[in-house]
Amino acid sequence: MATNNWIIDGEETTTASGAAVKWEDDRFFTLEYKGKIFNGEVVENKSEDRQLRIKINHREFSIKKAGQLDALIAELGLDVPKVKKLKELQAPMPGRIVSIAAKVGDNIQPGDPILTLEAMKMENVLKAEGEGLVKSILISVDDVVDKGKVLIDFE
Repeated sequence: MATNNWIIDGEETTTASGAAVKWEDDRFFTLEYKGKIFNGEVVENKSEDRQLRIKINHREFSIKKAGQLDALIAELGLDVPKVKKLKELQAPMPGRIVSIAAKVGDNIQPGDPILTLEAMKMENVLKAEGEGLVKSILISVDDVVDKGKVLIDFE
């Protein structure tokens, strides 16, 4: 029995035959597996990279067909994304500091909220674009800052 290797939501999965796909058009399909029928939609098609983002019964999945090159890339360690090391956080615009989520000594990871800056009556949550250890916080709540002012230093 033929098997296929897939990467679904970042996890490698091996499948054998047994599922049937019926295409309604180039975007919508019906999937039958073990007697159950699922409605699907292709949300994003990156077929040149062997990747699809699909929605089945209102749940999204990222699917990639694994190939021989993928195993070599992983073996060489080239599949690990590089993470930027933070040195400092500067104010992207003038505004007033509403809140500070980070504390001295916190280990910040990409996407972590650091602080909230109010500008033009809108609150903007500044999130980490890399990783770093908070060395010093150079501002306080209610401080008014100019664009480019260093707000936080990282180690």
